[in-house]
Formats: sequence, C-alpha cells, structure tokens
Amino acid sequence: MAAEKSGRDGGVQSLQRAFELLEHLADTGGEASLSELATLSGLPMPTIHRLIRTLVSLGYVRQNTNRHYALGARLIRLGENASMQFGAWARPLLVELVEEVGETANLAVLERDEVVYVAQVPSKHSMRMFTEVGRRLLPHGTGVGKAMLAELPADEVTSLLERTGMPAYTEHTFTDADALAVELKKIAGQGYALDEAEQELGVRCIAVAIPGAPVPAAVSVSGPSGRLTADAVSHIAPVVQKIADRLSQQLPVT
Repeated sequence: MAAEKSGRDGGVQSLQRAFELLEHLADTGGEASLSELATLSGLPMPTIHRLIRTLVSLGYVRQNTNRHYALGARLIRLGENASMQFGAWARPLLVELVEEVGETANLAVLERDEVVYVAQVPSKHSMRMFTEVGRRLLPHGTGVGKAMLAELPADEVTSLLERTGMPAYTEHTFTDADALAVELKKIAGQGYALDEAEQELGVRCIAVAIPGAPVPAAVSVSGPSGRLTADAVSHIAPVVQKIADRLSQQLPVT
C-alpha cells in the first residue's frame, strides 16, 4: 500500500483535501457539481471523484437526483454536538452578562442557513424570555441573525435569502431584501442589532456578532419591550459588545 502524502502543514493530504471539499460544498450553499468543485478547489477531476466517492460512502456527502453533490446527514450530528460544546464553553460569560444587565442572555450560531440557539442563561425576573436551546430560526427575523448577516459579504447574504426566503414571524419582521440590506448597513455601523418585536411580539433583543468566531456567532440580551426601553438599550448595548469581545478573545484554540 502506498504511503499517504503529507500536506503543507504535515497533515495527511487526502484528509486535508476532503475537508476542503466539504467546506467548498458549504460555501456554495450545500450543493455543487463535480465540475464546480474542480473549479473551486483547483484539484484534478479524478482526485475529486475519488474523494467524493469516499465521502458519499461514509455519509458525509450525498448525491442528488440531478447528479449534484450535497452535504450529507451524518454531518448534522457532528455540527450539533460542536455547537452545543461551543455554548457550554461560553456559558460563564453569559452568566456574567445576565448578572450585569438583569435580562436573559443567549448565544447563537449560523448553521445551514439557520440561526441555532446553543446556550441561554435566563434572567431572575418572573417575566422573562425563554428560547429553547437547539431552536432554529431564519436569520432575517432575529436580532442574532441580523447581527451575523451584517458581518457577511453582501453577495453571501443575497444567496442565503434566496435559499430561505423571508417569511414573516410577526408584522414587524423584515420581508423585503432591500429594506433588510439598509438595516444591515445600520447594524454594521453601530456595532449591534436590535430585534424590535420581529420574532416575537412584545420582545426586544440586543445582539452583537462575535468577532473571529469559527462560524458566524452572536450573543444577545432579550426581554420584554417594557423593560428593554430605548434608554435601557443605550446602557445595555455596550455591555453586550464587551461580552462579545471577551468571547472573541477567549475563543478555544484550534
């Protein structure tokens, strides 16, 4: 048996290439043809065919009826477990955020075009917000989602919205891509996003993207609109930004 070639960093070259193909599939929205993967990766077609065949046999890639290849179901368990571990790691800073502002703190990531809540620390108020860990929502209708979208290139946002659509969660949800684009520019300029009853009536959320996270991620504070007034937002937003920066600085080393 021939020995595996080493990659540039001393790793196994075929393993490195296989993961790169998975990332290329994710970058295209989860589906691509062999020729598209060859263009994206720069690898010869026989190499791509061999790697894809192996990934299909393991369940990490599947072949659709249109002969395009897509991310496989076996990746779901890996992604969900990694997301939950990320949430557990961040929990101490979420506890600190709740203690400082008195409202519920959340951590979410962008996974397969959806916002996934991976951690939450509830406030001590009897009336408080509760979002089930593991819940999935479309990003255009949430504060954390808009905070993450504001960090992405405009063409990536456009492609994502074309795939997901923009259904309304409430009468306040953004359902027009142009209006959302204006909102995202505003978010990028001020450094935080607001959910003004866009996902749930009577609820306001302040969200900040986590710089340098391995996947798009955001931390947020949510509560009843009656408590999270405009004046409260002006005091809480800098605290959420501070926690997002600390999360960024303390990201696990990979």
